[in-house]
Amino acid sequence: MTDKVIRFDPAGLNVWSDEERFEVTAERIAEYAAATNDPIEAHLKGEVAPPIFGIVPVFEAMMMPVLEVVPMEIFGRVVHGEQDFHFHRPIRPGDQLVSRAKAIGYEGKPNGSTITILIECRAEDGELVNEQYLTAFFRNIDIGEQVGDSAPAHRLDAELTKSPAQHTVPAHVDLDQTYRYSPASGDPVPLHLDEQVAKDAGLPGIIAHGLCTMAMSSWGVLTTVGGSDVQRLKRFAVRFSKMVFPGDDLETQIWVTGSKGGETTYAFRTVRGDDVVLGDGLAVIAD
Repeated sequence: MTDKVIRFDPAGLNVWSDEERFEVTAERIAEYAAATNDPIEAHLKGEVAPPIFGIVPVFEAMMMPVLEVVPMEIFGRVVHGEQDFHFHRPIRPGDQLVSRAKAIGYEGKPNGSTITILIECRAEDGELVNEQYLTAFFRNIDIGEQVGDSAPAHRLDAELTKSPAQHTVPAHVDLDQTYRYSPASGDPVPLHLDEQVAKDAGLPGIIAHGLCTMAMSSWGVLTTVGGSDVQRLKRFAVRFSKMVFPGDDLETQIWVTGSKGGETTYAFRTVRGDDVVLGDGLAVIAD
């Protein structure tokens, strides 16, 4: 008996989802900042949103296009592979945001297949606030072909990591981190909240939200090389490499890789001891 062949549907590519609307409040910004241990005062006061808060207004829209392409029977195998934010301006209290998303491509590989989602977040008047590329990964599913487009590259040069990082920033994942992050982000997935559900899934216990870890790395980069000014951050991208757990001690390691056109590019990764939990980090910051 042969395994059933899984196919993705190319007809589902480049089909925009329905628009999702979101009203930004200072209270929601402050809640998100506190839930990610963000030390930047303007974020904690709700004056301007932290960069990874950008996921909150688009949360409802971002996964819908996957269902246009991927068979429902394997949807439960999906994990968040990569996230890449391109910022046009910060999010502020009072913004009325409109988001939509579409699948732009997929690719089969021996260890699993990926699908790339492009997300647009705009102000009500049409001004582009940010674009996001989400790469989702399906373990042990090889669809055997590449169709459409991939997300822009942001690979970290392995040679770079052989030299000491120019900056390092510690962070600690609190024991109650997931219970604070879940309502602040709008992410209700029980793997982050219910020990029994996590153990039934083969995990040792609940796991931290990947985007919470990404948010911690973002304030680490911003406070160290960005003057704690979110308006200067133009791009922030990571690959989710390993699971993070409550109680973990993390360190974000940063290297300068170049400067051009009034912007400086940084490579970074976030580690737990010898384990890389966020890899292929890229940050572009206006000088």
